[in-house]
Amino acid sequence: MNGAALDRVFRTASGRIVAALANRFRDLALAEDAFSEGCLRAARTWPERGAPADPPAWLYRVSERIALDMLRRRRRREETGPQDVAVEPSPEDAMIDDAWVIPDERLRLIFICCHPAVAPEARAALTLRLVCGLTVTEIARAFLVQEATLAQRLVRAKHKIAEAGVPFELPSRDAWPERMEAVLSTIEIAYAKAHEDAGGAGAHAGFAVEMLHLSKLLADLAPDAGEAFALAALIRYAEARRPARVDSFGVMVPLSGQDPALWRRDRIAEADALMTEATRLAPMASRTLQAQLQRIWCGRRSLDDPAPWPAVLAHYDRLVALRDDPIVRLNRAVALAEVEGAAAALGAVEALACHALEGFLPYHAVRADLFARTGEADAARAAYRKALALGPSQAEARWIEARLAALEKP
Repeated sequence: MNGAALDRVFRTASGRIVAALANRFRDLALAEDAFSEGCLRAARTWPERGAPADPPAWLYRVSERIALDMLRRRRRREETGPQDVAVEPSPEDAMIDDAWVIPDERLRLIFICCHPAVAPEARAALTLRLVCGLTVTEIARAFLVQEATLAQRLVRAKHKIAEAGVPFELPSRDAWPERMEAVLSTIEIAYAKAHEDAGGAGAHAGFAVEMLHLSKLLADLAPDAGEAFALAALIRYAEARRPARVDSFGVMVPLSGQDPALWRRDRIAEADALMTEATRLAPMASRTLQAQLQRIWCGRRSLDDPAPWPAVLAHYDRLVALRDDPIVRLNRAVALAEVEGAAAALGAVEALACHALEGFLPYHAVRADLFARTGEADAARAAYRKALALGPSQAEARWIEARLAALEKP
């Protein structure tokens, strides 16, 4: 197994393995350190001996043994220390292949990482790093912060978890409200990493199915949390459109160009039912408005129906009043271009310019499109090249390359 293949296994399974180890040993730092060492051993042994039949299970087993060795060494150094780790079979011990049931364990660890001892701005970031296995770069881009700043937050957060002696168990329900926002943000961003890959072939593609499950599980466990229902609905609306997101050539299809006849109406029906509860419980919450935006699009029945840009723009105006951030305003600008023209939208986007957006691929793609529509071909080409430099998925890259090629024609 070459380095690229090992990297794929690491990216797709690391979050589940760390979650299982953390629940096994009740120690986040130990889980992460043991898994890192397990990956180093895999990098040394797999090229020589060949890949195991089940790489994720191999990594878990090796990391588990490493963690046990670390605990023994720690006890010898300190002379006194934790009691012997329980050896009775656990759910993690029973796994025999990559189908072991970790999503529910992830939800438990998500709540642990979102403990009030951790600074609010670091809770979701810590969870995305440890539980979902996102890189510091990916998380920093999602939150529009500098990588160094985020890395410092993660270090402080892990120390806080250890110092506070946070119990490794799902907290009582009266402790859920103060953690709910971070839990929702974690699921939202993890799903966004899957959704940004239209072809569903990237390292985080598996998050789509897992976040479908976790979002519904969270709504079931917290029946009074309106935004949990809204997020579960939003994810289902988005997933309903997946069959139409890539054309026969493997090129991404923008939302307005997708054929609604290909959308999954069963997923849309599920989302509608969840939206009923979200609207009843939290009608003016930002996630409810975001889900309503998705529902507007899913109301199209065919490409003959006009794209609902005026309604989309009106909803973004409402959303900005509740959640005024650069990403919401960037999405609003896309709708603004269709309603009031590209020049008005370009002015709105240029007003957002900030260093954090330089690492956000959609920012450059939107700017490129608006520059092209206003006749600024050189600026459009430069913006498309910046987007490509940020490493889009294959389907998105093909779409950008096609747009760039069209600009190169005389």
